[in-house]
Amino acid sequence: MPQDSRPSGTPFKRLFFALPVGEGQRRDLARWRRGLNLRSGKPVPADNFHVTLLFLGDVDAAQLPAICAAVERLQRPKAPLRLLLDRLQVWPRAGALVLEPEQAPAALRQLVYALQQALLPLGIEAQARDYRPHLTLSRDFRTQVPEAMEAPQFHLLAREFTLYESRKGQYWPLAQWPLN
Repeated sequence: MPQDSRPSGTPFKRLFFALPVGEGQRRDLARWRRGLNLRSGKPVPADNFHVTLLFLGDVDAAQLPAICAAVERLQRPKAPLRLLLDRLQVWPRAGALVLEPEQAPAALRQLVYALQQALLPLGIEAQARDYRPHLTLSRDFRTQVPEAMEAPQFHLLAREFTLYESRKGQYWPLAQWPLN
């Protein structure tokens, strides 16, 4: 498994936790996005669609087993997570066009908090901002929210969550945990 190195020579991985999106829904999302006729930004490849839970950033590769062990022990939701992505938004500071839920389910917020707490003893601290579940449609997006011919109504049913490595624009699943 390839990995990058810091200037010090220490190998690291760029990691994040996310809810995966099934193949059929990735196709539906990509088709819906095409209907927006975007003239700005860089569309995220449909294979990379996911709902971010927690971005870890550059993590020492040697910590990977400890991260997985910590997540294995955390209290997970007892049922799959249901999430309705029904709002198209532009995040100007991030330069992103995203789909987000009008309301995030409490179980989703609890999972994110549990992940944050499980990783604290490893020295991995969450960013100091509120969690906003989202699915990124386009990066480097610098215009207004586009007009959609059809309102977004994407019902995601997450039966697991995944630890991904981001490598050269592709996301590689490293580990997965069930939500039941």
